[in-house]
Amino acid sequence: MKKNFVLSHPKKNYPRLIEEAKNEVKKYIKQERAKALPEGADFWGFNCKFGQVESKAREIHEGDIKVNISTAQSQNWKSFYLEVVPTPKTRMKRPKDD
Repeated sequence: MKKNFVLSHPKKNYPRLIEEAKNEVKKYIKQERAKALPEGADFWGFNCKFGQVESKAREIHEGDIKVNISTAQSQNWKSFYLEVVPTPKTRMKRPKDD
């Protein structure tokens, strides 16, 4: 998902548009996690970028998406860019302490 969310609409208020954006991202991540994993992968990881525009987007952790959207809301942004790209990943084994 590479999308520019516009936070202005003539009939919807600003907080409602923020909630719609959060729900759309949550739904997308849920759908992607339900897809079959390629052989050798343990889980779906997500490479995420967030910013006011695509050219200024910075990498963020998947768990910080909602926090960043809330920050955009508190700063009254008129739009924001969000990129969520699923990537198959494998778990790293912890080294044994002797």
